[in-house]
Amino acid sequence: MSDSPGSAPAPTAAPAPPAVAEPRPTTLRQRLAELRGPDVAPHPLDARALAALAANPGCGRRALLDGAGVDKTALAAALGSPAPFGQSQFAFMRGNAFEARVKADGGTELMRLLHERMGAGSPQPVPGEVRVPDLSAAGPEGRAARTALALREATGATAGAAAWTLLVHPLLALEVAGSPAYLEPDAVVVHPDGRWTVVEIKSFPMIDSSADASKVGAAARQAAVYVLALERVADRVTGARVDHSVLLVCPRDFSNLPTASVVDVRKQRSVTRRQLTRLTRIEDIAATLPEGTSFDLERCSSAELTAAVDAVTAAYAPECLAACELAFHCRGRARSAGAVEALGRGVRGELGGLTTVGAVLAAARGGTAPGIADDDPTVVALRRAAALRAEALESVPEGVVAGCR
Repeated sequence: MSDSPGSAPAPTAAPAPPAVAEPRPTTLRQRLAELRGPDVAPHPLDARALAALAANPGCGRRALLDGAGVDKTALAAALGSPAPFGQSQFAFMRGNAFEARVKADGGTELMRLLHERMGAGSPQPVPGEVRVPDLSAAGPEGRAARTALALREATGATAGAAAWTLLVHPLLALEVAGSPAYLEPDAVVVHPDGRWTVVEIKSFPMIDSSADASKVGAAARQAAVYVLALERVADRVTGARVDHSVLLVCPRDFSNLPTASVVDVRKQRSVTRRQLTRLTRIEDIAATLPEGTSFDLERCSSAELTAAVDAVTAAYAPECLAACELAFHCRGRARSAGAVEALGRGVRGELGGLTTVGAVLAAARGGTAPGIADDDPTVVALRRAAALRAEALESVPEGVVAGCR
């Protein structure tokens, strides 16, 4: 039936607006890849870096860069503050040669040292009968899964048998600030009683059965990270338990002959576990960065990299100089800002709310600092120290005072 003359045409339905595809959520791995650079392979996070990170859990800069897999050595060079880290080629070759000697013949010498130091009550390992499983697999996830399977099989094989198993360069996974880290100890030994022992092989010497205390301490902190990662695997394996003492193998005196010492890492393990738990989650740090922030060493200029690094909060301390590749850059920034952190954590803790050297000197001379009251205990102590200094200088001859100044 047609419309009558003069009637209004029937309204036409408006076309529906085109559907707008919602942006796909960005996973943490994708976000970290964007920060690192889409074409840049991640720099592996090892136990030494984790031990240093655990020693300074408040440093968001190191947590983010390590989590994203940024090569901090190359980044420090691009920023103009290279760090003199790393072994010499000679030391590297000597270390590799010593490790190969310790593990030769199916780890015969290594197993002898371990049984001698830590095998009380267990049958002596027979050369040629120690299991050395193949741990090769595709990718770090595959190698970590293959290591976990080998540990499970070795622990099951020890039930009612005098079986020893040596895992050479196993790969362990440990979640750090919401991101997985893959760690590779020199060796892990499964005892007949189900114990798992970490073995650390170092090239520094033991002279008269004693080694450099600072180097042993660094090795203990590194081994504690391996123990933590092993405990994650042991929680899922019946009958397994991780030994809190590790075997440290070093050259004896000035020879290339191996000797060993047992190092208790319970203290280092507890400290490392507590510090890693305190780390700010990496996604929380990444969420605070300005849009377009990138640490891509291949595409970003030095100025862009500097701005990207400075966008992440740092917690510098003089101890960082011995452990972090970016320490010289962070020290320069702390000094230029007059931050009291450059004087050490102890000084920083004593000064309370006074965060800059300028504020400290002003308070000591009777001035005011923003947000700090005149009766603040820190201000009172500074002014008392300044008064004592002035009194001491008044009693010294003028020539000597001029030299002191």
